[in-house]
Amino acid sequence: MDIARLISDRARALEPSGIRRISDLAAKMPDALNLSIGQPDFPVPERIKQAAMRAIAGDRNGYAVTVGVPELRESIAGWVRTDLGWETTGQSDPAMLVTVGTSGALLLAAQAMLSPGDEMIVGDPYFTLYPPLARLCEAKAVVCDTYPDFRLTAARVEPLITARTKFVLLTSPSNPSGVVCSEKDVAELLELCRRRNVLLISDEIYDEFTFSESKTSRCARDGGKARCPSPARLPGASEDVLVIRGFGKTYGVTGWRLGYAVGPRALVEQMTKINQYSFVCAPTPLQVGVAEAFGTDMGAVVGEYEKRRDLAVSMLGEVTEVTLPGGAFYVFPKVPDRLGLTATKFVDRCVERQVLVIPGSAFSKRDTHIRVSLAAKMERLEKGLAIVCELMRG
Repeated sequence: MDIARLISDRARALEPSGIRRISDLAAKMPDALNLSIGQPDFPVPERIKQAAMRAIAGDRNGYAVTVGVPELRESIAGWVRTDLGWETTGQSDPAMLVTVGTSGALLLAAQAMLSPGDEMIVGDPYFTLYPPLARLCEAKAVVCDTYPDFRLTAARVEPLITARTKFVLLTSPSNPSGVVCSEKDVAELLELCRRRNVLLISDEIYDEFTFSESKTSRCARDGGKARCPSPARLPGASEDVLVIRGFGKTYGVTGWRLGYAVGPRALVEQMTKINQYSFVCAPTPLQVGVAEAFGTDMGAVVGEYEKRRDLAVSMLGEVTEVTLPGGAFYVFPKVPDRLGLTATKFVDRCVERQVLVIPGSAFSKRDTHIRVSLAAKMERLEKGLAIVCELMRG
């Protein structure tokens, strides 16, 4: 049978992830200094593991209702009330949906909003999923160049908005650069979206993974605690912002595939309908487990990653341009122009020296930077960075 004839144009339009080549190499190079993976290297907090195991032992292993198990929905509602000031209980309130990871939430949102020929706007560099979201919906991802500071600003976005634009996708802290948008950035971006009748989707998968100097947004509802700036905290934002958050990065449960979306009810109800026919529900016992997450203090873990960030920026800053990451666990240094190499060619040299990093082309229209993950113990991180810096010196 000629299977190739049966493959859809939708599938053909997708390129394999630019991260895949390095992931495949990592499997073949177990002794390499792997600074490529976006996988936290800390253990899952015990209370979360125990809650999930109790749910499994208690036979809560069947389907959950599509919107999420009651325990988790209650925990999310309490956190959204505390952090954002949003109520999610009444018919006039924003709605909530537990999803199969933040990627599941993003896919549901795209399918609920994008018709063939529609447009979405994303910053460049971007998380690898973003442009394919549009292609999967026969729509177009309009890429907004944010080099060299990697800030998605209203001034950069506005010229790209057309009559077909449905939403702007913001991620802060970002992957791959780790840049955190300022309060001014998010306020101006939300004002622009409101004025042009475009939804703002705020992908906040790393919202808890924010370093000290970037926690500038004071949340009065959370005892005045400083937090990462979010458009969702601005007055009336629940009508104009879809917030997408998850548990994998903050609590080390990436393999559990759990996230949630909260925002305009009319949109979330459509996402929920699509969820019924696709994912059905997120894993039931694992939902019960992460219901314990909001009472778990991860400050010590984030503090350790901030030390790794400081080490990486200090070392790389001596040999190249590197923007200070305000969160997440990556740095995105430039391959020095004097080397005359693309990032892909530079990564090949790193591989020869048993160091694994990701070329910028996996995240960008450009191939000028590399992504270095901080998810490695300090000793191995320092060894890997020393080799990267040596190669950057030429």
